[in-house]
Amino acid sequence: MDIFIQASQFLLSLSLLIVLHEFGHFIPAKLFNTRVEKFYLFFDPYFSLFKKKIGGTEYGIGWLPLGGYVKISGMVDESMDKEQLKEEPKPWEFRSKPAWQRLIIMVGGVTVNVILAIVIYAGMMMYYGEDYLPVDGIKDGLMVDDNGKAIGLQDGDLVVAVDGKKIERFTEIPKEILLSENTISIVRDGKTIDLPVLDEHKKILLDDQTPIVGLRFPYIVGGFTDTSVAEPAGLKVGDSIVSFNGSAIKYYDQYLDSIPKYAGRELSFGLYRDGNFQTVSMMVPAHGKIGVYPGGKSPAFYYPVETIKYGFFAAVPAGLSKATTVLKDYIRQFRLIFNPDTEAYKQVGGFIAIGSQFDTEWNWERFWSFTAFLSIMLAFLNILPIPALDGGHVVFVLWEMVSGRKPSDKVLEYAQVAGFVILLSLIVLANGNDILKLFN
Repeated sequence: MDIFIQASQFLLSLSLLIVLHEFGHFIPAKLFNTRVEKFYLFFDPYFSLFKKKIGGTEYGIGWLPLGGYVKISGMVDESMDKEQLKEEPKPWEFRSKPAWQRLIIMVGGVTVNVILAIVIYAGMMMYYGEDYLPVDGIKDGLMVDDNGKAIGLQDGDLVVAVDGKKIERFTEIPKEILLSENTISIVRDGKTIDLPVLDEHKKILLDDQTPIVGLRFPYIVGGFTDTSVAEPAGLKVGDSIVSFNGSAIKYYDQYLDSIPKYAGRELSFGLYRDGNFQTVSMMVPAHGKIGVYPGGKSPAFYYPVETIKYGFFAAVPAGLSKATTVLKDYIRQFRLIFNPDTEAYKQVGGFIAIGSQFDTEWNWERFWSFTAFLSIMLAFLNILPIPALDGGHVVFVLWEMVSGRKPSDKVLEYAQVAGFVILLSLIVLANGNDILKLFN
């Protein structure tokens, strides 16, 4: 059921993005009196699931959900219709239109993707507002996992800047560490120090796939493992542990660090139960774990979360700012792929990775947020100067506008084939990574 809900959200999001992207090509083509032969959601090799011809354009739904397309007369595109190109150009064909009109038709899809992302973010700002935890509100630093410690962080560190740029919000910290160019600035024991972030560190972070830092929280007993020694010793769910062998300790992560040191020895916890203070003692097994799950409230409960509400006139620039930030961050992530030392190419995901980003319950806030991100991602990828993508067509049109010479149809055909090879290779890489992760 979880997979079905995720797949449904993914299919809806993908369909929305494809249809609107193709409308971005369709509308200017019609405005410039260019014939559009087909408008398809998904690809339709050999057959289509649905098709209907209206006003000279065949609208349909294909069976292969790898994208969609509009077939514009007189254009070298996915259809590779060479027979049409052998004839003399007709006034309604793409190749007969002025270069500036062809340029507008080609960038229309990307333009719509960007506008869609801005509209979604602006709408979310108005409807949901923004909740965030300011870094300044974290007084005792962060909890750090083993991978964070492997790159030099310690429990209690607070990351305050990356490459000299101050971090304002807690949720930005893992991303900014991964995308940093040189150093991260942390506050440790009241002193600010800089830590280098190397390529081997980024490889560790990419392999981890989980945030390396988290919010610190009190130790509330939430449950026990089957082999727990704490439950037989007298700990109960809901106990609030406040001291360790007589020493006051405030946060859960501090116990995680301290308990293994008592392997094979006795320790005692001071705790509050129903408002009363008491102690519980136990022997720590040789493996250094007592078998307790943390519970209580969400860590964010203990921190000053701030909320920003937006009216219409404030939401529009906020949506634009959000879309711009997401685009910049995506470009920074994209650059990691081309650094072999980080092995980021192993993390490139296909349809399974994308679909898994949707919630297992229908969550409209998450749906719209991730759809806006995908819209930005598709805009960027489509404008890359790769033949078979919009950006590849744009390059040829710009060359024509600058040089005054139009590339031959044969050049465009060869470029289209080369582009398909590149795209197919990327699809195989991305979805191959997904399959490998499933087996691993």
